[in-house]
Amino acid sequence: MTIHATEARTTTALDTPPVAGLAALRYARVQQFYAHQTALLDELRVQEFAATFTEDGVLVPAPPARPARGRAAIATALGAAHERRFGTEPVRRRHWQDALRVAELPDGSLGANYCTLVTVVRPWHPVPSLGPSAAVADVLVLDDGELRVRERRITPDHLSF
Repeated sequence: MTIHATEARTTTALDTPPVAGLAALRYARVQQFYAHQTALLDELRVQEFAATFTEDGVLVPAPPARPARGRAAIATALGAAHERRFGTEPVRRRHWQDALRVAELPDGSLGANYCTLVTVVRPWHPVPSLGPSAAVADVLVLDDGELRVRERRITPDHLSF
């Protein structure tokens, strides 16, 4: 095949083919999972959030916090972290996520990676303050027909240099 000068061009990320078929459905399912999970976290519904992990799921938060294993430990760790940071102060937190990448792993689980940024708003100040930004790496599995996190590792951007 001959390529004429007018047909030659460089390939960019926008030129990559769209995800199709089952891969697109899987990607959409993962997006919906994260939308639901993030809403639970933003509403500080820690027990329900922890239920989105497998029974023996692991949450590896930013240092110096220690990893939490199992739903009860995850819920306790999240509640304690919020209490340490905000006490009884009324705040609204939002976890903003972007750049989701999903890939099937050799064992059939899914590797999901995304970036997150936390904002915090207080009732007396309408402008949000920025919280941490981080990279999140999850291993997702099907558990009783539902997606769940088997392992989550959070790496704050300031510790990734």
